[in-house]
Amino acid sequence: MDWRTRIVSDKEVLLGKPVIKGTRISVELILELLAEGWTEAQVLESYPNISMDDLKAVFAYLRDGMHQAIYLPLRRIA
Repeated sequence: MDWRTRIVSDKEVLLGKPVIKGTRISVELILELLAEGWTEAQVLESYPNISMDDLKAVFAYLRDGMHQAIYLPLRRIA
């Protein structure tokens, strides 16, 4: 999946945050919803103008970003 066809950034839309193409739905919003426990089906039902391929693009975008990220060490839990 090439996320570049579905995830875009435009300084005129949400101050340049990455969004799903053709929407004002940010990658950040999708991640917040999933982190709060929403299922993919709930996201798609609540935002009918996005598709499962859009969600896959969000995950691909994150995957590629993780390859370039600088990681902070996590504190060990005994």
